[in-house]
Amino acid sequence: MRITRRQGLAAAAALIAAPRIGFGQGAERPLRFVVNVGLQNLDPIASPSFVTRNFGYMVFDTLVSLDGKGQYRPQMLEGWEISADRLTWTFKLRAGLRFHDGAKVTSEDVIASLKRWGNRDSIGRRLMAATGELVANGEDGFTLKLKRPFGGVLDALGKPSVHVPMIMPARIANATPPTQQVSEIVGSGPYVFQRSEWVPGDRATFRKFDQYVPRNEPVDGLAGGKVAKIARVEMLTMPDIALRYAALTRGEVDYLEYAPVDLIPRMRRDRNLTFAQATGRANLMYAVSINHFQAPMDNVFVRRAIQQCLDRGEVLAGAGFGGELGKPDCTSMFMCGAPYENTGGSAEIAQTSIAKAKALLAEGGYKNEKIVLLHPLDSPLLNPFGSVLIDRMKQAGFNLDVQGLEWSAIAQRWVQKNPLDQGGWSVIPVVYTGFDMSDPLSNLGVGFNCTGNQPWGYCVDPMKPVIEQFEAESDPAKRRALAEQLQKFALENATFPIAGQFQSPAVWRSELAGVIDFGFPVMWNIERKG
Repeated sequence: MRITRRQGLAAAAALIAAPRIGFGQGAERPLRFVVNVGLQNLDPIASPSFVTRNFGYMVFDTLVSLDGKGQYRPQMLEGWEISADRLTWTFKLRAGLRFHDGAKVTSEDVIASLKRWGNRDSIGRRLMAATGELVANGEDGFTLKLKRPFGGVLDALGKPSVHVPMIMPARIANATPPTQQVSEIVGSGPYVFQRSEWVPGDRATFRKFDQYVPRNEPVDGLAGGKVAKIARVEMLTMPDIALRYAALTRGEVDYLEYAPVDLIPRMRRDRNLTFAQATGRANLMYAVSINHFQAPMDNVFVRRAIQQCLDRGEVLAGAGFGGELGKPDCTSMFMCGAPYENTGGSAEIAQTSIAKAKALLAEGGYKNEKIVLLHPLDSPLLNPFGSVLIDRMKQAGFNLDVQGLEWSAIAQRWVQKNPLDQGGWSVIPVVYTGFDMSDPLSNLGVGFNCTGNQPWGYCVDPMKPVIEQFEAESDPAKRRALAEQLQKFALENATFPIAGQFQSPAVWRSELAGVIDFGFPVMWNIERKG
């Protein structure tokens, strides 16, 4: 059952007066952070979920990292050299890299991991398609030889969000298809996953990896020295927003991935709490994931009708992101305030309406076919958006089969292509960060065009050559012009309808020092004051 804003406030007030939750305290107490939904899939390559990405950054490491200024910097790498024609990239691993099982990280592990990621990720697939050769230079180096220009090599290797090119042992990467979850979690990151303590959907725990050698540089965004200053970290799930609020204010948890939007005004008055300030690509975007493999979602008029149901002002207000938190006027698929913001094709969604949706359904010959909508009941971000989407799609005349589930169950079905009568789906309300949406090659409505490797399955033929031009181009101005063309195609074909850009800040206890304000949970570098 959905908790209303008024019920949330009342429950929170009651919990403040209630007995304390049974979390241990003390000087050596763990760092506890609460994520938005439960963790079920542990593989950052197989899973498209943010919670798995958050998990991945605890356990795994990356070759290249994005700093707080939006620049790509070496992480597992010592550095790289680029040929004059920019077709040959030579990389060297830095010294001291070890996996959690004690094995040295080698170029063989890197190559296997990149190939697995490259069969799954939107940018990765394109990078691998442009690659003529990816070979080892001994244990500590490797060379990437391109067979054609590719303007975003570092953008790809340093991709910060789903799917992140995280490095794992070759024996695991080579043995597991990228759509199948790995059975063993062995990374080389600052924390070790404690699998014996994992309660799927509820709790995951980590201990400091004593053999991790951080870079000898100040931390900066995802880059720099990843120093684990607290020995034990716990990732928790609390579906009840009032319980989250109470646990944070009483010091029983330390960090919330997203502050409960209805309680933000009250929380801002609490000097014991600190809010994230990250903006730009740290903003989020509501959208609708459409299964193009399932009729009638393969009908562009039906998809455009869904797009017309998305009144961004109503969606954001319904989810509590009105006022300064929301940007209902933003019509850019690549995020407003981000490098590729543009208005290409925006006439398609500038003024949405139920009447236009009804007309499009009639024009497309919709015959009341069943539409299976998976509604995430346990997500404070997605539950209210889903409620608005359901209401407006019903008003437009869609025959909805609404199935309310926990996000962990939806995430499992989302990556499948089953028929509707065998657990399949048609529509899912989703949310993505600007880190995912702002680059055309990772954008969910552009980057997966005609790849067939993700469940949404769209394929717009005229988009193909423009994507190829974009990926080969290095000039920023020319890339922006191509991005505008790509957005126009995506909006015209309703590949991945957007439903409103907004801020949903993280919040943490002010006693924490060194918190990295990046846009999603980063747990290294944190310590307790005093």
